[in-house]
Amino acid sequence: MPEIDIAAVQSTVVWATFALGLVLGAVMNRTNFCTMGAVADIVNMGDWTRMRMWASAIGVAMIGTQLLAAAGLVDPGKSIYTGANFTWLSYLVGGFLFGFGMVLASGCGSKTLVRIGGGSLKSLVVFIMLGLGAYMTLRGLTGVWRVAALDPVSAVMHPGQDLPRLLAGSDGAMLDTWRIALALGIGGALLAWSLAGREFREANNLLGGIATGLAIVGLWYVSGHLGYVAEHPDTLEEAFVATNTGRAESFTFVAPIAFTLELLLFWSDTSRIVTVGIAAVLGMIAGSFLWALLARQFRWEGFRGTEDTANHLVGGLLMGIGGVTALGCTIGQGITGLSTLALGSFVAVAAIVAGAVAALKYQMWRIERMG
Repeated sequence: MPEIDIAAVQSTVVWATFALGLVLGAVMNRTNFCTMGAVADIVNMGDWTRMRMWASAIGVAMIGTQLLAAAGLVDPGKSIYTGANFTWLSYLVGGFLFGFGMVLASGCGSKTLVRIGGGSLKSLVVFIMLGLGAYMTLRGLTGVWRVAALDPVSAVMHPGQDLPRLLAGSDGAMLDTWRIALALGIGGALLAWSLAGREFREANNLLGGIATGLAIVGLWYVSGHLGYVAEHPDTLEEAFVATNTGRAESFTFVAPIAFTLELLLFWSDTSRIVTVGIAAVLGMIAGSFLWALLARQFRWEGFRGTEDTANHLVGGLLMGIGGVTALGCTIGQGITGLSTLALGSFVAVAAIVAGAVAALKYQMWRIERMG
């Protein structure tokens, strides 16, 4: 068996991730892709256009990911979303906190990166607070609370919590058939619903939904196939090169922001490397920045006042705590997680939307009270 050049694999994975992030950042900036905005449009104006964009991205990602899995190119079962431990309380609490926080912070993790690329100093502050909250919940104070109070409340689902394996059973009979059937059924329904809206069938909206979904699929392929090593020369165990979780990964923007800050803080530690998550974060910012320059939309943006500052500080912290607790954000659970058909992702996404609606209602109450 020829010796594997891990450094070369790592370089390929990281640069391919950066390239995908670059494209995704530019697309999200151009199309104004924003899950928080999608929920706000519905609550405030009854406009479902951006929600259809999000739904179409989920549909494309779901179909593409499950087709990759059926072809044997990636294994969604080797990701953080599909494990047998169904931590339902963590999904609910974390999702709600994230959803509430993203409204206060004027956007989710991905929107924060896009807005930084467009010149928002407000989003740079959110980035720092989100990273702090995420790191605390991974390894610090709120992490202790999470492990002690939330994560133990769970149910065990064998062989995993993703729908294809649950329906196929422990022997895996007809697993690929279930993958394709569920992906086409659920993902196809989401695409059909999205396309049914006449106002959605416009080039920019279609680009935002389809390109975002394909980017998720692309990164699954990069980390789960190009970065997969059946036998790492150092450990003699299978490995997913340059991933923070040690498993297959696709786009998510909570823990990776924490890891980005960690890399900057401990740069002199040569054991630390640029990972898939960090490359995705940097690619998103760079892509959004390039598009803002090309479209002449780059503008410096600061806080309006004390309350605006406080909202963004608290919102960023809540997103960091909630995103790690729920195992993802509106992209990490909302598209990447759902593409694996994991039950926990459906629960987390429902909680995120509920938290966002609650925060929007709170903001409306504040406005009415001040008026």
